[in-house]
Amino acid sequence: MNQIIVKEEANCRIDSYLAQNQKISRVTVQRLLENGKILVNGKSVKPSYKVQKDDCIQIEKEEPKEVSMKAQNIPISILYEDENMLIVNKPKGMVVHPANGNPDGTLANAVMAICKDSLSGIGGEIRPGIVHRLDKNTSGVVMIAKNDETHIALSNMLKNHEIKKTYIALVRGIVKENEATINMPIARSTSDRKKMAVARNGKDAITHFKVLQRFYDDNITLLEIQIETGRTHQIRVHLSHIGYPVLGDDVYSNGKNKWEVKGQCLHAKSIQFKHPVTGKEMYIEAPLPEYLQEIITKELGYQWTKK
Repeated sequence: MNQIIVKEEANCRIDSYLAQNQKISRVTVQRLLENGKILVNGKSVKPSYKVQKDDCIQIEKEEPKEVSMKAQNIPISILYEDENMLIVNKPKGMVVHPANGNPDGTLANAVMAICKDSLSGIGGEIRPGIVHRLDKNTSGVVMIAKNDETHIALSNMLKNHEIKKTYIALVRGIVKENEATINMPIARSTSDRKKMAVARNGKDAITHFKVLQRFYDDNITLLEIQIETGRTHQIRVHLSHIGYPVLGDDVYSNGKNKWEVKGQCLHAKSIQFKHPVTGKEMYIEAPLPEYLQEIITKELGYQWTKK
């Protein structure tokens, strides 16, 4: 049992206070609070509780769970690796972590084989080291933390918009604006619980895009996209809502296209951030998947170049 006496005027939420002062992620704090593993002055409190001077906070240490998920030797393109983190190029069609219908063969299974015992446990036993995720049919850059400190730091950087994530998408229709921002809240769809939707009561979601090329003969536009928030299906929901669904997306559109591509033509192209341990400026780029490179350069005639 870890006991903390608050010696300063904190007056902030307990999940924020412990995340800042005890190197515990807010998600972990919230889980511990829910399970009665954190007490303030001998009593259970909610995550919104404001910490006060002289509060006695008791934290019961969690016993690490034995991970039942198995490591699998699945080929994955490694873009960067050091003792603190791993950055990979997730292929289209691969699920990030096990879920109903996808018990194995996931990125998490592959990462366990690569990193073995060196992975952050913050994501839980089915998401070891996974800092953020991509949809099954979205390819590209994914960050994995090898220790809890790095995981917490990267998660906080994502929350504070200190990590620049850039995507490439082919969308149906000719986008009129050269650049624009979509600022529309997103929530779970009330008509289909498997889908997300723009909704007044949703969470803030901000997507920026600019046109790289318009292909008038094919009624397609190539976009470069950056997101400030990371809501589920955010890019796909936003673009579909304004009338430019991602090509091949059969969830937020009919998915039909002349190349018979299955699943959205959306790729997490690059990530730019300051390394949480070394402070070094990092820029990591994932090559376009072969099918998307083929459509963009050969079928549509756009000469793609790296940064």
